[in-house]
Amino acid sequence: MGAFVARLSYPAARRSDVVEDLFGFRVPDPYRWLEDGDDACVRDWATAQDRLFHTYRAGWHDKQSWASLVDQMSSFGVSEPPMARGSVLFVAEQLRGDEQRRLLVVDAEGNRRALVDPIEIDPSGHTGLYAWWPSREGERVAVQMEVAEQPGSDVMVLDVRTGEPVDGPLPRARNTSLAWLPGGDAFYYVSRVPDEELAPDDMRLHRRVRLHRIGSPWEADTVVFGGDDAPDHYYGLTVSADGRHLAITATVGPASHNDVYVAELIDPETPHFVKIVDGPAIGARVLPRFLADGDLLLVTDHEAPCGRICTAHRHDTDPAAWRTLVAEDPEAPLDECLVLDDPALPQPFLLVARTRHGTSALTLHDLASGRLLGELPLPGAGVVSSLRTKIPHGRHAWFSYCDATTPPTIYRYDATSGMTEQEAGATIAGHTPEIRSHSIRYQAGDGTEITLFLFTPSEEHQGPRPTLLYGYGSFGMPMRPWFFPMAAAWVSAGGIYALACVRGGGEEGQRWHDAGRGPHKHRAVSDFNDAAAWLIDTGRTTRDQLAIYGQSGGGLLVTAAATQRPDLYAAVIAEGPLCDMVRYEQFGLGCTWTDEFGTASQSEQLQWLLSYSPYHNVTPGAPYPAFLFAGAVTDLQTGEAHVTKMCAALQHATSSDRPILMRREPDTAHAAFPASKERALAADILAFAGKYTGLSLEKPTERFRETAAEAH
Repeated sequence: MGAFVARLSYPAARRSDVVEDLFGFRVPDPYRWLEDGDDACVRDWATAQDRLFHTYRAGWHDKQSWASLVDQMSSFGVSEPPMARGSVLFVAEQLRGDEQRRLLVVDAEGNRRALVDPIEIDPSGHTGLYAWWPSREGERVAVQMEVAEQPGSDVMVLDVRTGEPVDGPLPRARNTSLAWLPGGDAFYYVSRVPDEELAPDDMRLHRRVRLHRIGSPWEADTVVFGGDDAPDHYYGLTVSADGRHLAITATVGPASHNDVYVAELIDPETPHFVKIVDGPAIGARVLPRFLADGDLLLVTDHEAPCGRICTAHRHDTDPAAWRTLVAEDPEAPLDECLVLDDPALPQPFLLVARTRHGTSALTLHDLASGRLLGELPLPGAGVVSSLRTKIPHGRHAWFSYCDATTPPTIYRYDATSGMTEQEAGATIAGHTPEIRSHSIRYQAGDGTEITLFLFTPSEEHQGPRPTLLYGYGSFGMPMRPWFFPMAAAWVSAGGIYALACVRGGGEEGQRWHDAGRGPHKHRAVSDFNDAAAWLIDTGRTTRDQLAIYGQSGGGLLVTAAATQRPDLYAAVIAEGPLCDMVRYEQFGLGCTWTDEFGTASQSEQLQWLLSYSPYHNVTPGAPYPAFLFAGAVTDLQTGEAHVTKMCAALQHATSSDRPILMRREPDTAHAAFPASKERALAADILAFAGKYTGLSLEKPTERFRETAAEAH
């Protein structure tokens, strides 16, 4: 391998003398020139990196075998819980071989037909179904498509009966929220201010809430909320069942708190808003929904880091007036809840989903008092997500269930009969390995107990195994023991897949998130390194058999972990990572993430960032593990400069014969690929990790079990 590296030297990358003086700190940035992706020198360098990657990949003899195995583990039709509106079910489905999911409608007789098929719109597979919002009557649906991370994302309105467009496109609605008014003739939505009204290269959100009436030109849409004083706000919209009230949540980026405004809709064009929640003042998240009487059900972590459910008058501005309906469980963070209030039910119910040490529980409560009525049986010790019901007034609850060996499967709970059944028409079929899934608790360096999920082959085996360790640790996002096709493929080949629930995630509630963000972000990195050390110290793996993998915020985690402890790892895979934490605010949506990471514009916070920023902690001459940086050529979320600059810095610094590689993907997004490209990326990641940890597919070790298909 060493001789191979010597012959195949890295593409030349000049090191400039750029050094910034930031609050007295001299911060070198030798590869700033790589930030300009339109520069011919940058393009030439990136093209040379492409050739380098393809040359190395040609030597991965297991590549095709990994691709076949990933395809087998991904051979399940994927569907989501339906949205029930009127007499119609709206179902997103992606069968084996489909590049993108399609939107189906199912009528009262069970007849299914495709309403939106992205492949008919774009046979290349690069256009995907991003979101859809049916009207309450089920007669119209607003649909949003996305094209390979382009900033457009227009909204179209379709007639559900004919599939024909009846309105749109409404432009600049990327990542919008949308709420229909009763009757299906108007809705509120969120769109960005036109580019011509903004400064060049201004990537801030600049969003407004607008009212659109079907048949009116978008230029006539009335702005009802938002202004120049809130350039980085996300807005969430909720309209009451009777259409008389509108609630708006306003969040600065992905902050851990939000404001709530409520308005009477005497005139939908001119709602008068009352601010009932001041997010910064109470330091909490509050998610409102309207009850049948117009009052509010509030899901919040105010004075309850693991979440509680309250009721409040829609004009209550004092949290002390909220009435706790379902109290916090400090050992089981609240995930979701759902109101079932069909008039045919003996009483309105509240369905609550919690997770205790990675395993979901669904409980049924009386909506009026919050009294526990019982716990719903689940198919196993797995993960429940995506609770949905008919709007308004549902009696069925649909949800998705999965575990280590069960791909996402849709179930339906009937509140009238109390029965839970697998939804007819599920498209689950294929083979899964017989995986053993269990969780352990290891101690971080400061004594804090951290959960680690382990997926291992079912047969007993003495001695260490090649191991792939995954983590995220940002934005309060919890890790769960979901079904991962990549994990299933790795374990079926005889390896261990591990999932570390480090601080900064949401596994233990808001306090867990707070303990790993801002000035404490370094804890997420040290927790991850402690997980690696535990796996090695307990004999489950060795340094030469351990690879780590993370995506986006998880890419930051694993890259920072490896720059701090390169001795722990054989290989590192970072997909769409953040690496330059001094300038991350300059790229993509980074300017909206300062609540999570901090800002380099303040001296104290700059020191937080410099302490773990991967790009600024590369040590010349260190023997770094093998690195694979994977990213989209155009990444509007994190920005592609993180990958190029970090790759160049490590190629210059490393004294190891293990390669530093960059895998670029054109015509894709930060996290949404056509299915074939997603599987190809997974196969490359596993082939890379397998090569440098010694996991080979020459001798498959794992047995498989059949997963039956449901008839349509």
